[in-house]
Amino acid sequence: MRYVELATLLKNAAEQGTANAIKQERPVPDQLTKADAYRLYGRSNVDRWLREGLILAQQPTDTSQIFLDRSELEVVAASSNRITYLPTRDR
Repeated sequence: MRYVELATLLKNAAEQGTANAIKQERPVPDQLTKADAYRLYGRSNVDRWLREGLILAQQPTDTSQIFLDRSELEVVAASSNRITYLPTRDR
């Protein structure tokens, strides 16, 4: 096994173990309000992801709050890079 593969496996195991420990200690909600997403990921990032269609907003009929799926946010944040928001001439 190569060192890069081993490092990747260990990193993934550590991330998964941390996520499991946090879930057991304090349940993480499946959905975040838009304000909470702004605090965690930054307003410009969340607005850009919504504009580009990378995440979808959900608005229940019984409240005026907008909710975002936490798993979608985590996936997009983990894979986000500058290429998605640089103007075409700067890419």
